[in-house]
Amino acid sequence: MPKCFVVMGYGEKTDFQQNKSFDLDKSYRYIIKPAVEAAGYTCVRADEIQHAGNINVPMYEQLLDADLVIADLSTANLNAFFELGVRYGLKPRTTIVIAEQGFKIPFDMGQVVIRHYEHLGKGIDHGEVERMKKALTDACLEVAKAERTDSPVYTFLRNLTPPALKKIAEAEVDNAEAQTRSALAQARNQHETDALTLPFAALMQAAMKARAEGDFKAARAILGGVRAVQGDQVDPFVVQQLALATYKAKEPDPVGALAAAHAVLEPLKPETSSDPETLGIWGAIHKRLFELGGSPQLTCGYALDTAIWAYERGFYLGNDYYNGINFAFLLDTRAAQSGGEEAIADRVLARRVRQRVLAICDRLLATGIKGENERTQAEEEYWVRATRVEALSGLGRTDEADTAFERAKKMSPPPESWMIDSTAEQLAKLKALLKA
Repeated sequence: MPKCFVVMGYGEKTDFQQNKSFDLDKSYRYIIKPAVEAAGYTCVRADEIQHAGNINVPMYEQLLDADLVIADLSTANLNAFFELGVRYGLKPRTTIVIAEQGFKIPFDMGQVVIRHYEHLGKGIDHGEVERMKKALTDACLEVAKAERTDSPVYTFLRNLTPPALKKIAEAEVDNAEAQTRSALAQARNQHETDALTLPFAALMQAAMKARAEGDFKAARAILGGVRAVQGDQVDPFVVQQLALATYKAKEPDPVGALAAAHAVLEPLKPETSSDPETLGIWGAIHKRLFELGGSPQLTCGYALDTAIWAYERGFYLGNDYYNGINFAFLLDTRAAQSGGEEAIADRVLARRVRQRVLAICDRLLATGIKGENERTQAEEEYWVRATRVEALSGLGRTDEADTAFERAKKMSPPPESWMIDSTAEQLAKLKALLKA
């Protein structure tokens, strides 16, 4: 079978032009891979290639040898741009470019055909999956038959001859094998050995499965092995998920776990980051440190101020209800501990943030909330409604909040009981806080 190599980011990545995060693995699993296989190709992404040591070697081989390359430029991923450029330099044809509909095309790429699809962030609407899957299958079949030059390099430099690999000397092969043996010999545990020998995708799927099942210790172990072998070329998504799993594992104790997660996330420079995911985890770590009374390294007051700063920055960058409602709650938390003008300023700002959050929720409900299936759509809608309830309650509009909460409980399909309990618990905390 002909083979297709897919160039794109992995996991959750942020598009800083849109200030929105996208789960790119869902683009690959739901659209790209099924579409390519329907067109008669085997399909592989770099993270699915089994290797020991440097992933760049098989990656470059695929860019040269693959019968078809699909590049998803969503979130303006720098690696994807670079690898697409390499493919354009190596092959005059059989390259397809796709991107999420909010992607801004750079000026120099004006002549490149880009096929767009709509991504909701956490998932992709089922109807959009089916539409784009068919369109991409048709495109795969078309470029194979047309033999049309799609590389800008070969379009504008017409006298170029595509390169071909020379026979590799046995000494080079022996050297590569020696490097592989050396890397494996330096692995400190089985998780690092796995990270060197198993495909990245398989490791991340195992880590995410463990996380979904609440086994944060297993997730932390797998992600720790991946992080260790990445060296200086660390994937931010791996660091984010490792930090999350670290504090959720609560080892050696909750405060110690939070301190460890703090250290894990620091290489992403949260103090200057514009990534909402990094900021959200940074805020969560410090919020929990505050709730536990701080740590030997971080005082309770510092933890609270840092959590407020992180949620504030995430809110203003992403204009999202989740960061906003946490930001408002922590402002009132700080106001309850202080006094005078500082407390007044925090309460005024908390009120303004809730008004803005309320407007965000109302707009989302008015335009219609989408989801990749009925369950995820219902869950997303419930959390929007629950956030709206909390915003109304925080603004003192208790009758409206009570009515809105009852409506949220009666959604179809109905929310799970733990979701309702979580909302009720948060409302009780807010009520006690505003009385303080």
